[in-house]
Amino acid sequence: MVPGMTFGNGLWAGLGSPRSARVLESSPRSRVWRVELPRTLAVVKQLVDGPDADERYAREVAALRIAARAETPVVPALLATDPGERVLVLEHLEHRRPSPDWIVAYAASLARLHATARPQDTGALPRWQGPDQADIASFLKLAADLHVPVPPGVPGELGDLVDRLARAPGHALLHGDPCPGNDLHTDRGVRFIDFEQASLGSGLMELAYLRIGFPTCWCVTSASVPLLERAERAYRAAWRGATGSDLEEGLADSCAGWLIRGDALVERARRESTDHLARIPDQDWTWGTATARQRLVHRLGVVSGTAAGHPAMNGVSGLAAGMRQALLRRWPALRPVPAQRPPDA
Repeated sequence: MVPGMTFGNGLWAGLGSPRSARVLESSPRSRVWRVELPRTLAVVKQLVDGPDADERYAREVAALRIAARAETPVVPALLATDPGERVLVLEHLEHRRPSPDWIVAYAASLARLHATARPQDTGALPRWQGPDQADIASFLKLAADLHVPVPPGVPGELGDLVDRLARAPGHALLHGDPCPGNDLHTDRGVRFIDFEQASLGSGLMELAYLRIGFPTCWCVTSASVPLLERAERAYRAAWRGATGSDLEEGLADSCAGWLIRGDALVERARRESTDHLARIPDQDWTWGTATARQRLVHRLGVVSGTAAGHPAMNGVSGLAAGMRQALLRRWPALRPVPAQRPPDA
């Protein structure tokens, strides 16, 4: 038996004895090993104890089983599970360094992942939860703290936005954290891992990651406009190929939804703990490849552009532009978020 690794009798009987284990990098919420089994290489993942460990395990198993329906694989094969110990055994895949235009293949695989869920999967995973009235209040308070006037119609526009996001149609399988590092670029395409936050909802919420800068991720990137357009076309084409239907509109709403969520400025362990937007005027902090103010300036610029010309969000567009200008006036040394993915992601 490998020291420190849980590999129960049921797994042993079905897969054989593991050997040559090597610890892999993982979040504090899990322990991961690469092992040799009699017939294949595999990855053993165990979710560690915590108040939501059982829920995270159930989400990951459910998502992997739904995703396994994809005609072109988008996840590693799930070889076995041990629910009592919260252990998964997965196909091992070699990750290659992504190409400079990696987001194109990423976007196509993301669309195929989203398309694997069906209406009858309702209840297998929680419904995606969007921003709420507290997020609106925090965002408007930040505008006031930055001395940016809020047009009279904006609170209503934001309220309508929250309502639209809550009612957004769709039963896509959402990864929950589709970050650089949770995508494996293999010689057989892009596969996704780590589904502990998976849910069902509109795929637009994760397609928006490409524009808004991967809001739940340590690794922020901002692709050039031509590359971004290629990636979005690849997503739409893959979605159409997998579902037979065109993707609905609503990308501007999705981007604005991520903008007003202060929790999207910090890592998961610090979310739902305080009003992070309220911290922006007095402090900046680094998470991964960018600071909170860098992230916010980028998102404000995206929303001011994507919401422009949308009658339901003209005021939001103008407010976002004004807040971005205020941030850059106050902190002129703020640099754009990185354009390239880090080599170690």
